[in-house]
Amino acid sequence: MALRRNPASNWLRSANVPSRLFETTESDYELYEEDDEFVLTVELPGFDPADIDVSWNEGVLNVAAEHEDEKRDRQRTYHRRFRFPKDVDDEAIAAEYTNGILEVRLPVATGITRGKTIEVEG
Repeated sequence: MALRRNPASNWLRSANVPSRLFETTESDYELYEEDDEFVLTVELPGFDPADIDVSWNEGVLNVAAEHEDEKRDRQRTYHRRFRFPKDVDDEAIAAEYTNGILEVRLPVATGITRGKTIEVEG
């Protein structure tokens, strides 16, 4: 049984199109849990701390950044939302931006009960 070739691959080779244009890119963030807190690092090179907005709303962390480069007449934007599987102590969330990397630390809330038991009357 012969394998069918992808006709697009021949076209891409003949057009001399760089293959990296069609590769999947690696993630621009890393999210993990350690020592009872979530740690999120996001690669945001070229932004200033004032360009970055981090907000928390109902279990979702929103990271947005916007930078206008007047010399090159271009605007860069970034926006991503992160949902967390555990309750987070929103009063203790901390964010720091150093050398193009945004690091957000979100402590896991302890002693919070999710949900509620409903008593059935009868």
